[in-house]
Amino acid sequence: MNDINERILLAKREAEQLKERIKSTREKLADTTLRRAAEKVPALPKVSMKVRRTLKGHLAKIYAMHWAEDERHLVSASQDGKLIVWDAFSTNKIHAIPLRSSWVMTCAYAPSGNYVACGGLDNLCSIYNLRTKEGAVKVARELSAHTGYLSCCRFISDRQILTSSGDMSCMLWDIDAGVKIMEFNDHTGDVMSLSLGPSKNIFVSGACDATAKVWDIRSGRCVQTFAGHESDINAVQFFPNGYAFGTGSDDASCRLFDLRADCEVNQYTHDNILCGITSVGFSHSGRLLFAGYDDFNCNVWDVLKGTRVATLSSHDNRVSCLGVSSDGMALATGSWDSLLKIWG
Repeated sequence: MNDINERILLAKREAEQLKERIKSTREKLADTTLRRAAEKVPALPKVSMKVRRTLKGHLAKIYAMHWAEDERHLVSASQDGKLIVWDAFSTNKIHAIPLRSSWVMTCAYAPSGNYVACGGLDNLCSIYNLRTKEGAVKVARELSAHTGYLSCCRFISDRQILTSSGDMSCMLWDIDAGVKIMEFNDHTGDVMSLSLGPSKNIFVSGACDATAKVWDIRSGRCVQTFAGHESDINAVQFFPNGYAFGTGSDDASCRLFDLRADCEVNQYTHDNILCGITSVGFSHSGRLLFAGYDDFNCNVWDVLKGTRVATLSSHDNRVSCLGVSSDGMALATGSWDSLLKIWG
């Protein structure tokens, strides 16, 4: 028994030494910072965005929203037990889908526009077909394998979807067969968010172990791990070019991590901001980072310079979710005040 304990101690010591060596090697390669490199780039003027549409219809806290690829429609999930598909131009409700469980935490729109998905404390990922012949939208599939709540889901195509869960895993599913194809295990805390890369071959996950991990769907392996946050990571979002990603955490900071530099390249904080971040999104160009906060605000950051260029204040409760439309023309924010707002 003593022999095993000694070997464990030696292994731990060796792991710490290797971590230190990796850290020092990274520091040697860090020849500049993003802010220093961007010093000659002209500063952004103050960003002026107004509420262009207010989507009213939910009767309780909104927990999630996701834009369709067509730049016009979006889906939202609320703890009133409804999944609503909206036309953001006219503010009309296209579908109001009653859910079997009202404890919903995530929703997603398929790239084709044919399906929406949701999940939450029921541990299931429920897929709904919006193109049914018979009027009412019904459950097409219920994907069951997670042993914890469903925190996030994103369609790869009409046939495949990725999910993340409080059981510390992510899963890839075959929707038609209703079965799990692959499981991604490496986090040591609840996985809170995931984001697909533009190539659809990699995705990033953020978890309560305060790390973000990049996964290769082809091999099923974690290919990079990024530490730096001091508390739970609630949100992750790929940068438009797929070479970096943004994170939002309960430590009151957003951060930008670069895949090629293999490190954190910028941090977005302010002395006045003490609350957690629920959601993050990038503008079409990638110059702006939008972040939703527990203090009812959405802050807009200059990605290069790390400065705050706007504060969007209109909600009366926590901003729980946000998303930028695929053409970059609109930002949607969803809140515990039961409203969705479209900014432009």
